[in-house]
Amino acid sequence: MFGCKCFYWGRGYDAVAPEAEPFSLPSPIPRWPEGGGFATGRICIGEIEVIQITELEHVWSCNSLKHKKDGTSFYKPLGTPDEFFSLGYYCQSNNQPLHGFVLVARDNHTAGNSPALKEPVDYKLICCTDNWADDNHDGCGYFWLPDAPEGYIAMGCVVTNNPNKPLLGEVRCVRSDLTTTCETYDLMLNMDSMLPKLPFRIWSLRPCDRGMWGKGLSVGTFLCCNDWSEGDEFSIACLKNLDQSLHAMPNLEQIHALIQHYGPTVFFHPDEIYLPSSVSWFFKNGALLYRKGVATGEAIDGKGSILPSGGHNDGEYWIDLPVDDPEDFVKHGNIESAELYCHVKPALGGTFTDIAMWIFCPFNGPATLKVGMANFSFSKIGQHVGDWEHFTLRVSNFTGELWSIYFSQHSGGEWVDACDLEYIVGNKAIVYSSKNGHASFPHPGDYLQGSQKLGIGIRNDAARSNLSVDSSTMYQIIAAEYLGNGKVEEPCWLQYMREWGPTIVYNSRWELEKIISFLPVILRFSVENLFDRFPVELYGEEGPTGPKEKNNWEGDERA
Repeated sequence: MFGCKCFYWGRGYDAVAPEAEPFSLPSPIPRWPEGGGFATGRICIGEIEVIQITELEHVWSCNSLKHKKDGTSFYKPLGTPDEFFSLGYYCQSNNQPLHGFVLVARDNHTAGNSPALKEPVDYKLICCTDNWADDNHDGCGYFWLPDAPEGYIAMGCVVTNNPNKPLLGEVRCVRSDLTTTCETYDLMLNMDSMLPKLPFRIWSLRPCDRGMWGKGLSVGTFLCCNDWSEGDEFSIACLKNLDQSLHAMPNLEQIHALIQHYGPTVFFHPDEIYLPSSVSWFFKNGALLYRKGVATGEAIDGKGSILPSGGHNDGEYWIDLPVDDPEDFVKHGNIESAELYCHVKPALGGTFTDIAMWIFCPFNGPATLKVGMANFSFSKIGQHVGDWEHFTLRVSNFTGELWSIYFSQHSGGEWVDACDLEYIVGNKAIVYSSKNGHASFPHPGDYLQGSQKLGIGIRNDAARSNLSVDSSTMYQIIAAEYLGNGKVEEPCWLQYMREWGPTIVYNSRWELEKIISFLPVILRFSVENLFDRFPVELYGEEGPTGPKEKNNWEGDERA
């Protein structure tokens, strides 16, 4: 798929872009408790030892003359220690502070094996740029793919600002059995619209093998492609962690230190009436366990020890609110008792730690439909008993630095880089929980689940208020499987795999059609189409399951 294509960027693009200021967290990172390989700067992944380089040297940029922050800049690692070698270059958008990394590697191969790292035998020019206003190539960028020796594979591309090939020693290729497949992730630069006959795209990369048990490492490099394939067939891979000890993961003392230092404050909307509570408060205040075919529910003790454990969601059991609760006392929760339930797990081959922080609300309120400037509050659609929501902190195991946070939003969500977070104090970020639905957002606002273009969808209103939970103090570690048996005692209720709310049967279509009847004919079809694409849980037709039944318990976050 690779071949040289020359692009002429001059009338719409300016080769000179202001260098992004490096990002640093609001407060210094503390000295973490000692022990193991966490935050020691280096991680052994078998025959290779890697270091995360965050000090980056600017090589070349392309940016719009009208909007200089809309472009992309390319960087090489700076300050690589002796015996370590670059595996590729890094790129990022110009619209944010410089915050990224590339891994550099050292060969730890044992005698008898082929070297883990080798120089490329050559470079292939994937594409080059040229400036109509300047024919001496001072403002040009050249994109090169390392040509790996037989049995080896490249980890990423190299960029130069002159037509000379990079030195062979500029990067290293990796023995194929020490790698795993990767996939394109963020589209960093897309020239299709400007040069439709010569399409050119740049993608960031991530391992295909992710999740709690995934061995793939993110190298921090990128892919260039010059056809319409979107990079689905390319000669670039990711590293694979073959050290099963996961020695760089934090121990229990270090986990507590991380949560206490980074734990966000969760703010609920000032008009929120369906607040969180602890699970034990929910049980102690009258929640009942029902079994199929039995008319009455059974009281649940504070630990949830009577809940059936294991198995799968077979529809045999469910939890419901107290029968006699005329003031909806339990439904409205108890924020004073609320705490975050933390699941700590390896990410990206054990080079990062994910701290998934779960929060429980006894009830999820009804949704509000927005159609243009009009808002329609549903009476039932969206409401259900037992609402589990979460957000996830991703921390670098090289340094203990908070790298990003995943904000779960109903059936999807988004990763937000640390430089784009809002902080309340020190390095503690803010998480905004949306009114009634409790989806997580990085900033206050009115978020629309639907069509932004048409202005039609379900409202998610997020704002700061006096209603908040500080996860750095109000938390409980409920699972960290990598530590081994007995290190973390999982609560009884975590093993409950059935539904935390009853199946609700009502005619959601009737309620929607009642609202549609008030709309102009031109909008009715769009609203009906969007409604059919909303996640099933919005309709409240099934009770939600607990954290361990969610795909992201073992898998990577959906983004």
